[in-house]
Amino acid sequence: MTLTRALRGVLPLRPAGLLTRPADTRTALALADSLGAGHPRGARRTFSDLLVFELDGDPPALVKHPRSARAVDSLTDECATVRRLAADERLGDWRRLLPALELCRLEGPRPSLVVESRLPGVPADTLLRRSPHLGRAVALSALAEIRRLHRATGRGARAADWGGDWVDTRVAVLADEIPWCRRGPGAAALGALRERLAHDLAGRRLLVGWTHGDFHPGNVLTDGAGAVRGLIDWAGADPDGPCVLDCHTFVLTLRHQRERRQFGHLVADVVRAGTLPPGDRLLLSEAGALGPDPRGQVALTLLTWLWHVAGNARKSARYGRSHRWVADNVVPVLDEVAARPAP
Repeated sequence: MTLTRALRGVLPLRPAGLLTRPADTRTALALADSLGAGHPRGARRTFSDLLVFELDGDPPALVKHPRSARAVDSLTDECATVRRLAADERLGDWRRLLPALELCRLEGPRPSLVVESRLPGVPADTLLRRSPHLGRAVALSALAEIRRLHRATGRGARAADWGGDWVDTRVAVLADEIPWCRRGPGAAALGALRERLAHDLAGRRLLVGWTHGDFHPGNVLTDGAGAVRGLIDWAGADPDGPCVLDCHTFVLTLRHQRERRQFGHLVADVVRAGTLPPGDRLLLSEAGALGPDPRGQVALTLLTWLWHVAGNARKSARYGRSHRWVADNVVPVLDEVAARPAP
């Protein structure tokens, strides 16, 4: 292993803002000038290799600038998804929750960027940090809105018919992006995961339709009382996804924020216990997204985890090479799966 690769493995996923802010501000100024716009505000880097900043105006806008080829691909997918959803008459007034695309400039000689309307509200994770007592209200509102999308676009299907896309392609992403998953115990545990999901999802029917794919509180905009005002970051959306995964993702990441524990450790606890915690089961039941038995609930939790970590690893190479992220979010789950193989 080279020194550069070793150092990358211990660096934080997102560089410190104090170190990158001068360069990011200069880039944002240049991009705003290329748009003939005013002074940019709040330039910041995201975990998915984007530089994001706001432009005042009527209406105010959000600009996303990709900093890698993967980020270009991600924004291309997001633009295509938002356009398809905005044109889907089945969704009716639900489409008010989508950002309006004003410009998708991702090809050609000029700097790549996307300009979209800045939706009202604050991210739910921000709201809950200052008003944690609103957790249940936020969860119920967010789950109700995403279920409207699921019910409008979904149809019942056998889960086993979708194993290649839902499981195999994402297992392959982990093997490609995470060195620990390519050999030895990691590779064996990935194989055990594939076998367990095939076994535990066999014979089950799920709602298949538009799935956000990264439905956590940071991608839900709310008012001060927790009512949903917008849904953002559609790069990982899938028109043929297992819809209940959005609900599981939201409930698990809500607990991740509340308990300040890593996502992988929460999922490993579910695998070890053979069931979801009572609070999670209650929220999922109220959303109509709870599996009928503990084995199914654990299988859907594992599938949720697989989509979550594969989605992150695919968005940015930083995840796969981060020793800390892998140790906190990948290894605990696969260790538990390997210790409890399918019958």
